[in-house]
Amino acid sequence: MDRDANRALRARFDEVHGQYQQLRSGLDELQARLAELRVTERSDDGQVTATVGARGQLISLDLHPSVYQGRDARALGRKITATVQKATAAATASTQELVAGYLPAGSGAPDFLRSGDFGSLLRRADTIMSRDGGRHD
Repeated sequence: MDRDANRALRARFDEVHGQYQQLRSGLDELQARLAELRVTERSDDGQVTATVGARGQLISLDLHPSVYQGRDARALGRKITATVQKATAAATASTQELVAGYLPAGSGAPDFLRSGDFGSLLRRADTIMSRDGGRHD
């Protein structure tokens, strides 16, 4: 009987280990894709173009020469800010899509990326812990 139990445990371990290896190789690919992600947005009038990375970090900002014809620095600042925010929102959505495609359903990571709520990362573990009373039999 012990041999049967050991065989079953070994088979389960092999299954879980295979799932981990698949997830791990997927995460390597995800990391590379996120490093390459670029999102470009333009202001409605086309005077401002902002490119951001996966985390919304500004990579480049291009101003059309016509932007210098106006003398309203505050309006230009608002236009630049709005365009960068638009690009950042689009990058966040793209990042969420990529992450959701690589992680198990219910992992909480896509929700965390959207909301910034750390609780979403732990919700699944909290549910499991409350369901089995924290036992690790």
